[in-house]
Amino acid sequence: MKRVALITGGSRGIGFGVASSLAEAGLDVVINGRRSLADVADAIGALERLGARVLYCRADIASLDDHQRMLAEIRQSFGRLDVLINNAGVAPDVRADILEASPASFDRLIQINLKGPYFLTQAVCKWMIEQRQREPDFRGVVVNVSSISATVASVNRGDYCISKAGIAMSTQLWATRLAEFGIDVFEVRPGIIATDMTAGVKEKYDALIANGLMLQKRWGTPEDVGKCVSVLARGELTYATGQVLTIDGGLTMQRL
Repeated sequence: MKRVALITGGSRGIGFGVASSLAEAGLDVVINGRRSLADVADAIGALERLGARVLYCRADIASLDDHQRMLAEIRQSFGRLDVLINNAGVAPDVRADILEASPASFDRLIQINLKGPYFLTQAVCKWMIEQRQREPDFRGVVVNVSSISATVASVNRGDYCISKAGIAMSTQLWATRLAEFGIDVFEVRPGIIATDMTAGVKEKYDALIANGLMLQKRWGTPEDVGKCVSVLARGELTYATGQVLTIDGGLTMQRL
């Protein structure tokens, strides 16, 4: 029986890169987002051409009620869920210095980037534990896609950095709690990745990259992240639960 993966925010950007890699690896995929089915039809078609059975669940990751509805749709369509990729996230609407930042922006980012994935993981892993009790060989995997902003300070988007630092700790918490059930939990920490989220700062980072910001002088791609997540989702990294894989071209490596 094919493994089934849920990728939040899976219809574009990093999430679509991850979904494509998993489809190529032979998994069926559930992608989640807030856009209409018509708006994600091209993404669904591309994933189906890779051989995957695809379900699209329109849901707001910040809504716990939407979590339950989404999982009910997955149960009905597939009857199982083996992999959760917590990828959906947003940047601040306005990059504001932390001396001027608004509570509204902070609340929005925490709700979407941290609270949503935290409680989706709770709901999914309760189901994974049920599956483990029925199938002793069942091995669940959770991958949190965070950011180098979990440890690299950007004072014009402190809310984003704090939300990603929270994801880093939640990875450790869930890895600790779920190990007894054979559920591995990992964090993938991308650097500067070419997506619609980073399009507005392309000129800035083009110059920084040209001047040696990272060791590998290019933008990262969603495919770079997808290949990494695929290794984890397929269970190929054993005896390593709780670990962080940094996909940043050497940006955060200390050097003189």
